[in-house]
Amino acid sequence: MIRAKIRHQLFLDADLSARLEALAARPGASKSAILADAVTAWLNRRGAHELDDRFGLRLNRIGAQLERIERDGQVLLESLALLVRYQLTVTAPLPEPDAAARAVGRDRFQAFIDQVGRQMAGGGRTLDRHGENPS
Repeated sequence: MIRAKIRHQLFLDADLSARLEALAARPGASKSAILADAVTAWLNRRGAHELDDRFGLRLNRIGAQLERIERDGQVLLESLALLVRYQLTVTAPLPEPDAAARAVGRDRFQAFIDQVGRQMAGGGRTLDRHGENPS
């Protein structure tokens, strides 16, 4: 496939023109190829800066949000691990025949699950209330 080339007339400073002549004197090099490569590289760099200018701020904001989410997740996991450790080391297991205590436990667990569902549906967070009585 033959690509059409368009002729351009350029004006260069004398020292820049001399440098171009020296580069083009090498075997396999031409002024057109050197200038085409230079213009392509310049346009590619400008395009990259344009993308940075356009999306950089947004990407930085998303990165900060992801860092907060990661930090919150680590706090949540550590809190859960400490709670489970405390619960398992301090609370004695219920005896098998104690059906009433097990029923109370099931009711409490169901109330807990219902409360989590209400909080998630309402978009609220218990930690945001700073010690208020959750309802």
